Amino acid sequence: MPSYVSIIIPTHNALPELDEQLDALAEQDYSGPLEVIISDNGSTDGLRKHLAAHPLGGPLNLRWVDASDRDGAPHARNVGSEAAQGDLLVYAAADDRVYPGWLSAMVAAAGEADAVGGVIEIDGINTPEVVAWRPEPGPEEQARVFGYHPVANGCTLALWRSTYREVGGWNEEYDLAGDDYELCLRLGVHGLTLAHAPDALVAYRLRDTLDTHWRRRITLGRVEARLYADYREHGMPRRPPPAVLRTIGYLILRNPWMPRFIRRNNTGIWLFHAATLLGRLRGSIENRVFYF
Repeated sequence: MPSYVSIIIPTHNALPELDEQLDALAEQDYSGPLEVIISDNGSTDGLRKHLAAHPLGGPLNLRWVDASDRDGAPHARNVGSEAAQGDLLVYAAADDRVYPGWLSAMVAAAGEADAVGGVIEIDGINTPEVVAWRPEPGPEEQARVFGYHPVANGCTLALWRSTYREVGGWNEEYDLAGDDYELCLRLGVHGLTLAHAPDALVAYRLRDTLDTHWRRRITLGRVEARLYADYREHGMPRRPPPAVLRTIGYLILRNPWMPRFIRRNNTGIWLFHAATLLGRLRGSIENRVFYF
């Protein structure tokens, strides 16, 4: 069991969603000592003043730290981690909402591993229309990069401080996205373990317009190609050719211009696969690899 838990939340103009997350953290059943660090990555929404008078400042041992000297969530996570007092560093997101029991489940699973990842669910704070745009595995299934190594989302990830030191913290070069998966792959390179906590559930907020959904999936596709470029020498495989062919076939046969009774899908899920493939193509060019 950790002697002290630090919950680190990288933040940039996240009000009022941050208050919803803080309310959820205040309702956790974990009884050990903890602190919540808000690592401010250049917010202009009055965040510091808002937190100074926050009613949960005392109960959560709420602290504000300045991470405005470099853009990006990984930098904010590193700044928050360096300021943290805990021996277990738990990362959450400002615009999500943790479920009751989340922290207890993370701490319990961390007791048998070097790091632990929780589970995201997308039904709690998104509309049914937006939920239909994204496939999501069940909570019992630990995500992997094509069978290579387990990974977890940065909005529900915990590292022992010794683990954080051994891997060198978060990679600030992954400043657009993918810093969480990159960190998890680095755990594997160092021979460290990533446990899965299926009861550590987080309501994950999705992009809620087709435009932002499209742009986000392109970014994540680019990140996948970059991860392959960085970790192929450590055994990360390309996507299997049958999977690539299935994706291309899906995009052709079930595109939005086909009659609905033939394609039997919605535009958002088609854009999910199309933008991801386009992002992988762009990332392959950027990183001089072949990854689709």
